[in-house]
Amino acid sequence: MMQQTQPAKEPNYARIAESPKFKTLMARKKSFLLPMSLFFFAYYFTLPLLTSYSTALNQPALGPVSWAWLFAFSQFIMTWALCILYSRKARYYDALVEEIKREL
Repeated sequence: MMQQTQPAKEPNYARIAESPKFKTLMARKKSFLLPMSLFFFAYYFTLPLLTSYSTALNQPALGPVSWAWLFAFSQFIMTWALCILYSRKARYYDALVEEIKREL
């Protein structure tokens, strides 16, 4: 005879959302992601704004390489740095999620 398995119990999302640990997790994520996102956008849009409305980055920095090229290259470095930083923080957030799941 074939055995019937019980369906997995659906989590109570309202209870999860109201839990203090979930609220702490969301507050910590927000306090990290908001400043990092604002920094990223400010840094990203500085290059087109400075090159469009100013000649400050047209000066040579290293021989024939201007500051605009160095700034553009630094955006790659900044993006990689933010990705690495977020990956490290995500491990911490994942641990908090697992702790919340264990409690429920």
